[in-house]
Amino acid sequence: MKHVRDMVREANAVLDCIPAAEAAGLPDDPTVRMVDLRDVRELEREGMIPGAFHCPRGMLEFWIDPESPYAKPEFAEDRRFVFYCASGWRSALSAKVAQEMGLRVAHISDGFTGWKAAGHPVVARPAKGAPGAR
Repeated sequence: MKHVRDMVREANAVLDCIPAAEAAGLPDDPTVRMVDLRDVRELEREGMIPGAFHCPRGMLEFWIDPESPYAKPEFAEDRRFVFYCASGWRSALSAKVAQEMGLRVAHISDGFTGWKAAGHPVVARPAKGAPGAR
């Protein structure tokens, strides 16, 4: 049996892993799109990185693939995508898949938990129907 810890380690070996402490300026970089992979309940409870795009982990591949009926225009943008989750495990696995699908991608290795611990800004999840809300 292959364990998730091993899968995360393998993903991190081929990814650009960014510690949250070094990620402060990324949300303001016009060449970067921050992608929050957490469950909507996590966003409602804890907030999110300002300007981040929410993509539920279960829809990632479908939203990335331009041939999918669920494709989202955000993933067609010419940007570097920086994924994050709570602790860096879901984002590592997701970033590896997105990289295999052709995106320029990195992930925050210590996740939203590291982001908050570093004292970076957090905002409430946008209201349904607001720009950036899904």
